[in-house]
Amino acid sequence: METRIALVGIILNSMDSVDELNHLLSQYAQYIVGRMGIPYREKNISIISIAMDAPNDIISALSGKLGMLPGVSTKTIYAKTK
Repeated sequence: METRIALVGIILNSMDSVDELNHLLSQYAQYIVGRMGIPYREKNISIISIAMDAPNDIISALSGKLGMLPGVSTKTIYAKTK
């Protein structure tokens, strides 16, 4: 199956969803190439980036599930590859 490279940007406005967010990420761990989290304490938010190499439907499913969590916003961008 063909895979795509994607970056999922996550803004976490509430710590209420942290456990569920981490659980979702662990479910998709086989597709995650890297993860970086930045706590922005002055603004009381967390900024997380997830690099993925996965089929398009897997990337969309994770992004959609994350976006449905309370206090979580996501945006996904895809690499232009041949």
